[in-house]
Amino acid sequence: MQAGSIWPLLIYAMAVALLVTVMLGLSHFLGMRSTGRARNEPFESGVLPLGFARVHLPVQFYLVAVFFVIFDLEAVFIFAWAVVAREAGWAGYLEMLVFVGILLVGLLYLWRLGALDWNRGPSNSRRHRKDGV
Repeated sequence: MQAGSIWPLLIYAMAVALLVTVMLGLSHFLGMRSTGRARNEPFESGVLPLGFARVHLPVQFYLVAVFFVIFDLEAVFIFAWAVVAREAGWAGYLEMLVFVGILLVGLLYLWRLGALDWNRGPSNSRRHRKDGV
């Protein structure tokens, strides 16, 4: 990289930093200040909070979130491959087949393990049964 090609990036970064500073400063000095009894109360879409905020969710909800992130990243990789599929040629196609194959093996492993089955509790799973059936 040449030293002359970095100047536009530095000028842009300084302009963004200046703009953000000016906007935050103006909102601080020109903004309305109101104090009241309900000022420090949490407020969500017009509904006052009731009860305790820390709700314990079943682990399946977290599993769905993790699976979503994993499969979302995989979709990004496959989309990036699809964009350059012609340039990648057959080697890229074979690499994508290996990638999708590894994903399918992982999915089958999770399926076999019972990570995708919400109705079956640990006492009913094959791993925890005493008779081994």
